[in-house]
Amino acid sequence: MLPPRNPDEILKARGAAHRPAARFEPYHRIREDDGWNTAPRESLLRTEVSIERARSILTRNNSPDLGFDRSVNPYRGCEHGCIYCFARPSHAYLGMSPGLDFETRLIAKPDAPALLEREIGRRGYAVAPIAFGTNTDPYQPIESQHGIMRGCLQVLAAWNHPLAIVTRGATILRDTDILSAMAARGQVCVGVSLTTLDPTLARQMEPRAPTPATRLRMIRGLADAGVPVRVMVAPVIPVLTEPEIERILSAAADAGARSASMIPLRLPLEVAPLFRDWLDRIHPGKAAHVMSRIQAMRGGRDNDPRFGSRMRGRGIEAELMRQRFRLALRRHGLTRQGPVLDCSRFAPPPKAGDQLSLF
Repeated sequence: MLPPRNPDEILKARGAAHRPAARFEPYHRIREDDGWNTAPRESLLRTEVSIERARSILTRNNSPDLGFDRSVNPYRGCEHGCIYCFARPSHAYLGMSPGLDFETRLIAKPDAPALLEREIGRRGYAVAPIAFGTNTDPYQPIESQHGIMRGCLQVLAAWNHPLAIVTRGATILRDTDILSAMAARGQVCVGVSLTTLDPTLARQMEPRAPTPATRLRMIRGLADAGVPVRVMVAPVIPVLTEPEIERILSAAADAGARSASMIPLRLPLEVAPLFRDWLDRIHPGKAAHVMSRIQAMRGGRDNDPRFGSRMRGRGIEAELMRQRFRLALRRHGLTRQGPVLDCSRFAPPPKAGDQLSLF
């Protein structure tokens, strides 16, 4: 159960409306009226950014249903505020709320480029594509001020190290100079998340993310620069965005996307009550229908965390969704797999005074 909302906070373009305590915290705070009728001190809830001096930047995983074994996340938390974001529970490890704290109390890692160069330059490092945006968006709004992602790109371009990016942030177009050069060497692919073409619905559930039209322009801009783009129809929310699967793939293909992927909505840990609360506030007439369809794909629960099932769902509902997706892929000439990235060029950048290579 979510705590009552703080009436003193004015929320503007936020996905969550509450600040539930992190699951590891021993105490929970609940506001109570003490009867003194104190006048409210309303204030606009603003985004705060703090700095983390990380000791390492590469995160390893051995999950069998992920297509990468290493990733980099330049930021913790995400100002886009997507109410369904599966990364919200990660803020609990910091002692902060997966609700409003996740989208208003952000952490930047300005040392990420230097740490990245140190880690890929270690003796014995085995090269493989690095994934960016696997937890929070590397091109969320604060990237325009901090430029951490661009610094990481400059390091990887110098080392000829392949990478894959997942984003919905339009700031990525700033970096088409680096991305297009790497794409010409077969070293980068970009996934653009596009959940809906309805700007009103997008504003409701992704309040500070670029509009659907802007994301289509992102796909077009990247494709025109020679960067292979995958449209990510994720998450697919039954009743709300599911009817748009075919239209999204059509629009993305017209914009220049080469491949596509799809993931049904999953609601791990604190995401489930936050999403339920959002449904009750924004779409009360559809809330019960949406949740019943989600549970039909998740074994009767809000979430099924098992490997092999969490990204696909199961049952008739999930299979029908996959069949529609496969048919639309064929209709629009999209593939399910992106390009195989080239790891063969990986090498330290030349230093001043080094002999130039003939090849």
